[in-house]
Amino acid sequence: MTAPGAPAAPPDVVHVVCTDAFAGVERYVTTLARTQDARGLRVHVLGGAADRMPAELAGSGVRWSPAPTPLRAARALRGLDARLVHAHMTAAELAATAAARAPVVATRHFADRRGSSAVGRAVGRFVAPRIAAQVAISAFVADRVEGPSTVVHPGVPVVPRTGAEPDRRPVVLMAQRLEAEKRTDVALRMWAASGLAAEGWELHLAGDGALRPELEALAASLGLGGSVRFLGMRADVPALLATAGIFFAPRGDEPYGLSAVEAMAHGTPVVAGRGGGHSETVGAADGAVLVPPDDVEAAGAALARLARDPERRAAYGEELRALQQRRFGPETHADGIAAVYAAALGAPLVATTAPAAASTPAAPEAAR
Repeated sequence: MTAPGAPAAPPDVVHVVCTDAFAGVERYVTTLARTQDARGLRVHVLGGAADRMPAELAGSGVRWSPAPTPLRAARALRGLDARLVHAHMTAAELAATAAARAPVVATRHFADRRGSSAVGRAVGRFVAPRIAAQVAISAFVADRVEGPSTVVHPGVPVVPRTGAEPDRRPVVLMAQRLEAEKRTDVALRMWAASGLAAEGWELHLAGDGALRPELEALAASLGLGGSVRFLGMRADVPALLATAGIFFAPRGDEPYGLSAVEAMAHGTPVVAGRGGGHSETVGAADGAVLVPPDDVEAAGAALARLARDPERRAAYGEELRALQQRRFGPETHADGIAAVYAAALGAPLVATTAPAAASTPAAPEAAR
């Protein structure tokens, strides 16, 4: 990553995410920015966690600057004569539409209309007519946000085979924030209903959040203490995905489900909640295992059936790997975004530097 500071030449694209965090949206931004940089675009990212974004962008030509608030982002944008600004979430949209002198493209990451308060709704009314084009990360999101959207599914890096595949362990892996909207409590009840603990399987949860103490207490009350491991935040999620027997993502209203697509890239069989973005990713496989998100017994039974059938797990994992490579890679995502940019600008956004050799993105983060 190029060191922070004023760029030698104006950027082609500025991505704005007004946070000091690193989760799914910031992962989306860094993956797309790296791919665009490799294609020869000059890219500058504003916002995201200061202790993570530079590391995620290391080895690329992408520049990064902090922008934890709309005011900071707006000030930075006034000093960047960008050809296009790409905003992520409402705060970034506000900064971009108020300060940018270039067309603004917005990606909608959540299946909600702008503004849960009077102030938020006012911001939405200001922002909406000033956005040149809108992207939704799934049809599920597009159907639930205001205004027309182009659906462009996010991509994750393809995981190359490196000889012998690692042995799969009798582990059901989850990777998500331990917050209320992720419904990890329901997943624990599904795990209990599966009966797999008695057969030597374990449930591993990578990620952390405010509900961890409550969830640990629930696991104990369900008699699962010996089979459930809370791993906390992990930097080795790729290794966990490569060796897990099953990846479990039973929430049915996930806007996209980036962790499930990362599991697909590793050839890990996925049991996902029916609905939301999962129906567009995992659900596109002929052998998809989609479970009713509110039926604990049925979901547990489906999880157990897959765990007890190693041949099916192997074949299903390979089908998911092939599907990810065809439809959910970074290049396919960047192609879709480039088409949206062309529509917003009235012409393709042509690279201003020579395309670079593709570099390997940093490892995925547990928290989503």
